[in-house]
Amino acid sequence: MNTLLSRRSFLGTSTMLGAGLAAGSLFAVNLSPTTKKLKVGLIGCGGRGSGALSDFLEACKILGIEGQLVATADAFKANAEGVGKGHGLAADRCYGGYDAYQKVVASDCDFVLMATPPAFRPVHVAAAIEAGKHCFIEKPVAVDPPGARSIIATGKKAAEKGLAIVAGTQRRHTAEYLRNKAMIDAGAIGQIKGGVVQWNGTVPWIATRRNDESDASYITRNWLNFVELSGDHIVEQHVHNLDVAVWFLGRLPVSAEGFGGRARRETGNMFDFFSIDLDFGDGVHIHSQCRQISGTHGNVGEMFTGTEGICYGGGKITGKKVDVAPITSDSGNAYVQEHVDLIRSVLAGKPLNEAKNVAESTLVAIMGRIAAYTGNSVRMADLLQNDKAPLYNFACTPSALDFEKGPVKMPAEVAPVPGDGGKIGVRG
Repeated sequence: MNTLLSRRSFLGTSTMLGAGLAAGSLFAVNLSPTTKKLKVGLIGCGGRGSGALSDFLEACKILGIEGQLVATADAFKANAEGVGKGHGLAADRCYGGYDAYQKVVASDCDFVLMATPPAFRPVHVAAAIEAGKHCFIEKPVAVDPPGARSIIATGKKAAEKGLAIVAGTQRRHTAEYLRNKAMIDAGAIGQIKGGVVQWNGTVPWIATRRNDESDASYITRNWLNFVELSGDHIVEQHVHNLDVAVWFLGRLPVSAEGFGGRARRETGNMFDFFSIDLDFGDGVHIHSQCRQISGTHGNVGEMFTGTEGICYGGGKITGKKVDVAPITSDSGNAYVQEHVDLIRSVLAGKPLNEAKNVAESTLVAIMGRIAAYTGNSVRMADLLQNDKAPLYNFACTPSALDFEKGPVKMPAEVAPVPGDGGKIGVRG
């Protein structure tokens, strides 16, 4: 279920793909404060993709700019055509197949919105930046360490080319969270000494297999329940809360140790729950807790205890009185605000670049998942810097490029088994 994929071969392959599409394209870079119309392409036409498109177009309205959809892509052409039709897009601008993203990034769009299953994000972002497009990328941005590092490398290239990358970690664009972050930085709760981040809920959805359906089609439609495509729910969903922890503390955890298990999941090969201790060094520990089991107590949020007070994510904060500048929102909707911030930054010639932030938070979630799957303590350095460590090149298969090459084999619908002597495979 996993193979080793070197950082050099991963980045090289994705870069060559992008270079062959639209080398030297400067459509997006030439935008300015006088721009009256923005052309956008969408890759991934499911519910989140169509939602991101609506949010982008609403952001255009807020900024007094016309937004125009010029191309769509999805593994399933009917999805691409469905979204396109709803926005008056001609059918010949709606592309289907695992290589359809190439046609969107080769189009005349200025921005590309990406909402495919996370496993595809590293290849798609690399191609879009190579083609000179500004990007909105849904979280998470990878399912394994090589993929996360690829996003960081692509983010550096985007900065060199003057391109923006904004991620779907919308709490960073929420006025209440921004206010609390500013207050923490001003010393409102003193030094953060610990906390808890949680996403406890239910399985969002399940796609059942159709008669005579190919492995590729089934696992793509049911991607949420396969670790190879989603990263497991600690990565796909709980990354939001983990991102807040990294953001508020201002640093990455040193290591992760914990456990998880599967009790009632009906499909796929993932865990139902995780309980992870994140060691941020200097005696600071954050408890990461997430669960997807129907009929259980739901709770989503963050809590941090400091030497002078307590902060509840974007909610109540108690501690020392501090003065911070007022923070407001253009839309009152964080999902729209992230697009407002993206577009505004580009038109002002100061493109936002959140690639490193979202990639590192994704990697924190991946570290927690590996710790639970194996029963081992996992160090961030072994995923991010130490290229001699076995986990450094640990990659999930089938990969995004495998889907483009031809038929893929469906992973076994068997959950991981910890305590297998240190092996790093998905299953014991």
